[in-house]
Amino acid sequence: MLKFILRRFLALIPTMFIIITICFFLIRLAPGGPFSRERKIPPQILANIEAKYHMNEPLVKQYLRYFGNVLRGDLGPSFKYKDQDVNYFIKISLPQSMILGSLAMVVSLVLGVGMGMISSVRQNTVVDYASMTLAVVGISVPLFVVGPVLQYLFAVKLKLLPVAGWLSEYGAKALILPVVTLAFSYFATIARLSRASFLEALRSDYIRTAKAKGLKGSVIMFKHVLKGAALPIVSYAGPAFSEIVTGSVVVETIFRVPGLGRHFVQSAFNRDYTMIMGTVIVYSVILLIMNFVVDVAYGFLDPRISYK
Repeated sequence: MLKFILRRFLALIPTMFIIITICFFLIRLAPGGPFSRERKIPPQILANIEAKYHMNEPLVKQYLRYFGNVLRGDLGPSFKYKDQDVNYFIKISLPQSMILGSLAMVVSLVLGVGMGMISSVRQNTVVDYASMTLAVVGISVPLFVVGPVLQYLFAVKLKLLPVAGWLSEYGAKALILPVVTLAFSYFATIARLSRASFLEALRSDYIRTAKAKGLKGSVIMFKHVLKGAALPIVSYAGPAFSEIVTGSVVVETIFRVPGLGRHFVQSAFNRDYTMIMGTVIVYSVILLIMNFVVDVAYGFLDPRISYK
């Protein structure tokens, strides 16, 4: 098991190398550049700016320079915001996205697994149909619809929560609407996935044996069924966590959350190469780490899985 963990961890290194390399050259293939303007810059000024950022060098040399800086933890200066580098913007915005994404993931897992468990136990009842109907709605309705509807109901009409803003303005109340909005679709997917997993586990031979031994229903569900049904949920939850952190751009925009997604979108419009690369690297690291955690968790959840 230890060898497998070490091998999977070391495999992250070439994967990140490939991601950085491909993204670096793909960005350079896009038309325009970070200094393109509607009004043309005089050639001499443009040449001086490009020399300042080493963009007058051959592309391969630029890549080697950038990769060396990344190895030292330096993601480079922002081409758009002259006074700050990419590390600064990631430092101030990533924690906000992590807070929002982590809370949304916890809410999704708790409510989704709970609803899936109840639906499987009460299969083909009103509770089951109502739960799965809510799950279908959650999957079907996009976030940019859910967010404004919640704002209208709880902020404008009932005046219970702030319309938008973040912790520095309204405290913990500012988390409720964006967390619920972001968690809605993931909760729905987890609920449907959990229901299917629990139903499959409940029909297994080892569960019938446990029932025949006279074990209590709660013991069977939480000690045997939950562990057996957890693999598909864990498989989804790993990549979903990275997606919920990196894909919260819409929610961050609607609720004015100062997260990393805003910088990622803005950098694409500005053709801010280093900012794009910095956010891509951060998002890729989160995704790879979560996939690594899922792989390791498999061995603890299912003893039938062997790592050789």
